Amino acid sequence: MPRPPDLLLRFARAERWVHRTTAALMLVCLATAACLYLAPLAELVGRRRLVVTVHVWCGLALPVPLLLGLAFRAVRADVSRLSRFHPADWVWLRATWARASYRPAGKFNAGQKLYAQWTLGAMLVILGTGLLMWLTHLAPTAWRTGATFVHDWLAAAIAVVTAGHVWMAVRDPEARRGMRTGLVDRRWAGREHPLWSEERPAADAEAVPVSGDGPPS
Repeated sequence: MPRPPDLLLRFARAERWVHRTTAALMLVCLATAACLYLAPLAELVGRRRLVVTVHVWCGLALPVPLLLGLAFRAVRADVSRLSRFHPADWVWLRATWARASYRPAGKFNAGQKLYAQWTLGAMLVILGTGLLMWLTHLAPTAWRTGATFVHDWLAAAIAVVTAGHVWMAVRDPEARRGMRTGLVDRRWAGREHPLWSEERPAADAEAVPVSGDGPPS
C-alpha cells in the first residue's frame, strides 16, 4: 500500500518494537518495585516472592531488546543519532531556554538525546546495583549496602523522569502516532524536526545515507 504524500516514515518496525518492549519491561520493574517498597501496595498485592522474581527477571531483561535491535540497520542508525550532539542541538537547547519559536532539530532533538543517554546510563547502573543486591556473594556487605542505597534512590529518579516522559508523550499525539504506526504528518515533522524533515525527501528518493543528523532509517 503506497504511503500518503503528507506522511513521513519516522520509525521502522524494529525501532518501534525495541521502544515498546523496553518500555513494558521498565514499567513492570517500576510497578513491582512500588509493590515491594510501599507498604499499602505490598499488603494489597501480597505474594512478595513472586513480585521479587518478576522484578529481578524483568530487570535482567531490560537491555535485551536494544541488544537484539542492534541487528537492524534502522536501530543502529537511531543509536548513532541519539549518542551524538551536533551544533544544532546546542542551538535547540538555547532556543528552548529562550522560548524561541524556531528550534532546529534532526530526527531527535537535544532533549530527546539527553533523555535517551540518561536512560541508558541509569539502566546500566540500576542493573549493576541490582546484581550486587541479588547475588550476595559478589561483594562484601558494605558494597551491598551502598548498592541498595543507590538502587532505591535511582529507581525513584527513574520513576519521576519516566512520568515526565509519559506526560510529554500525552501532550503530543503526533509523536505517539509515530511510535505506534511509524508514520508522522509532514507538517508536524517540519515544525518539530525541521532538519530531519528537510533530509527525508532526498533519503526517500535515493535510499542512501545523507549528511546531517545521521543516516536515514
